[in-house]
Amino acid sequence: MICKPEVSEISGFFISNFPDYLSIIVIIIQMGNLYIQGSRLRSSRTRKRVAKTDYEKYLRECCDRHAELEKQKRTMPLVPLEKPYQKGYVRFYVVRDDVKRSKLGDFFENLLAKINTYQYADNRKFRKKKKRRGKRIYLPRKQELLSFRLWEWVDAIEKGILVAEECKYFMKVERYNSVCKRFEIYYEFAEPWRFMLRVRPNIITHYRPINLEIEHELAELDKVLNDYKNWGIIQKKVFCNGYTWNRYQKKWEIKAKYKRSPLKEITEFRGNASALEIAEMLLDSEHY
Repeated sequence: MICKPEVSEISGFFISNFPDYLSIIVIIIQMGNLYIQGSRLRSSRTRKRVAKTDYEKYLRECCDRHAELEKQKRTMPLVPLEKPYQKGYVRFYVVRDDVKRSKLGDFFENLLAKINTYQYADNRKFRKKKKRRGKRIYLPRKQELLSFRLWEWVDAIEKGILVAEECKYFMKVERYNSVCKRFEIYYEFAEPWRFMLRVRPNIITHYRPINLEIEHELAELDKVLNDYKNWGIIQKKVFCNGYTWNRYQKKWEIKAKYKRSPLKEITEFRGNASALEIAEMLLDSEHY
């Protein structure tokens, strides 16, 4: 028969073996700390960083999926109409008859197919509305051949869009870009007299069908991508662009930081100077 030990005996046993039990407890605590350090328990800073990185990956996947759906939408086969109809007029360039009959007729026809432009209007006049002195007047719309920027010119040559013989007919021009607010280099066709404008009725013969599944998914992606909270992250992380004023600053202009302004010179000028002397000093300064 097993007898239950008394309390005094148990306490005496623990007191006599206390150093051994203390060392065991210390070992258990150390093992627990090692487990916590070696486990996947993350700090609050790590959790926030991982959540932010996962959200950026989600936005990147949304951008890729949106581009893929737009490509599917553009490459859908066209369906012919039973009854074609006219929608306004179209204006484009054609090779002149005398140039077409020359030896380089086929050459300029192939070149025109690469730099031709098209304009659409409701009537044959191709005019635009403009307000002048409180009245609305109509001015003729200007149409030019396609010109290449510097990076477009290099890209067209590398991809073989323009041949070496075709590049000889382009000239380098520097024009002001009102959008970027700076001067840029363009390559324009040097002999536009070889082509002439022609107006034809714009006949619609095909239409592109609508896929409801693609449109529904695009609408859901637009809600995420067009949100103003996400647009800054997309510009910075996906497109590698940021909204900084340094982007539009004219870095090629050196600011005169230590140049003395005429106002400081006036304050240091003697107090009893007349108005004529001050006016002469202002006229002689470079700021005026």
